[in-house]
Amino acid sequence: MKDKVSVISSLFLTTVIIGLSQQACTTETSNQSTGNPTATQSTPAPTPRTAFERDLQFIRSGQFSHIWVFSRPDGKPLDKDDGAYLRVNAPQVVDWVTTDEGKRVIAGTNFDLELGNLPLLRKRFVVEDYTGK
Repeated sequence: MKDKVSVISSLFLTTVIIGLSQQACTTETSNQSTGNPTATQSTPAPTPRTAFERDLQFIRSGQFSHIWVFSRPDGKPLDKDDGAYLRVNAPQVVDWVTTDEGKRVIAGTNFDLELGNLPLLRKRFVVEDYTGK
């Protein structure tokens, strides 16, 4: 009787061990074929974007209906007087982001500045419409 129990126990343990080893092999193969990051294969890092592209994406994520980019015609960084002028003459802008080492500012708004002071702003700044781009 002891021999019979011993044989049954051995068969049971062998079956469990074989089942676990097959499951481990299947999981490893599955991870490698699906590109799971825990697999040994590495994925290439995304190409870094420019500061302007990152800042523009930040404004786009605000889901504004209009996006404008302002810069000085001389290419110099915007100063505090430029910033004050923009805020006074474009009060409808909800979000401002200074980018490109202070040389450009991105504006996000739900108001079409063409219906506001955009002609006045164009006298002082280079204005680019990034709406829908």
